[in-house]
Amino acid sequence: MEIAALVSGGVDSSVVVHQLKEQGFNPTIFYIKIGMEDEHGFVDCPAEEDIEIVSFIAKKYGCKLEIVSLHTEYWENVVKYTIDNVRRGLTPNPDMMCNKLIKFGIFNEKWGYQFDKIATGHYATTTEKDELTWLSTAKDKIKDQTYFLGQIDYLQVSKLMLPIGGLLKSEVRDIAKREQLPSATRKDSQGICFLGKVNYNDFIKRYLGEKKGQIVELETGNILGTHHGYWFHTIGQRKGLGLSGGPWFVIKKDINRNIIYVSKGYDTEFQYGNKVNLSGFQFITKDIWGDFDSEKEITFKIRHTPEFTKGKISKIGDMYQIRSDEKIQGIAAGQFGVIYDTDEHICLASGMIV
Repeated sequence: MEIAALVSGGVDSSVVVHQLKEQGFNPTIFYIKIGMEDEHGFVDCPAEEDIEIVSFIAKKYGCKLEIVSLHTEYWENVVKYTIDNVRRGLTPNPDMMCNKLIKFGIFNEKWGYQFDKIATGHYATTTEKDELTWLSTAKDKIKDQTYFLGQIDYLQVSKLMLPIGGLLKSEVRDIAKREQLPSATRKDSQGICFLGKVNYNDFIKRYLGEKKGQIVELETGNILGTHHGYWFHTIGQRKGLGLSGGPWFVIKKDINRNIIYVSKGYDTEFQYGNKVNLSGFQFITKDIWGDFDSEKEITFKIRHTPEFTKGKISKIGDMYQIRSDEKIQGIAAGQFGVIYDTDEHICLASGMIV
């Protein structure tokens, strides 16, 4: 079997190569490069260090290494999507688009089509059931990344290989230390997919600038302070508002008047809801419900968290609506609702929150 392994220089993808070799495979390693220091003025994150580590891994395990660039495609797809959504007052998810469009999209069209499988360091698994491949959750429930894979399609999931999905993060670190991999003690990346160390607000500021606006208490209309642009804030946000006497949460945004509305307290009714409307709904493996004539029991996530929420889903025209069993905080338009089975195991579908 011919396998392409996407290796970034982090500990997870480094251990992927080790696991594949242990299983008797000889993967071709691909490092996807997106140089951002030229036209966009950013320091090119840790690309140099990444490539040194990936080169070491390739040499250690006797694998062929290909360094490829998807710079233009990334900016035309993921960055444009992110900026456009932020400008519209929405909360985008660049990581989901990066997986769908870049790692398992354009990469496959340009290079991956030559391989039987594409292996990555995501914390997720696949399950074979009814002669089909289903995206399923990882052993490590805290690190589980199926939420970020919720937008992929069946062709993509059926080609996926997830060698560390059955390991805990601590086990991955132990393997890296035992094998003396240079990424063994490297910190996990916290940046946007492929943006590495670039601060998200700095990234947004570069494209949308700053514009001073008011922070207003929703219940009273009192002006509490100022902000530098609604595009820096998202529904449910608590930190970074610069207000005292909190906690304060962002409840809604008026993008025409550049006003951020906030509400005080952990239990304010305005920051909770129990209905989530989804547009552009798509199943990953197959439509398991067919004629949708009644509510279906599900579990779901509206952001990347270890916890699942129980609820029911129904179809209203072209829209799908989740009714949550409990009130949920920070339902942000533009984010994605990802649907799982009632066992919290199989990732079924997703749609964008409207």
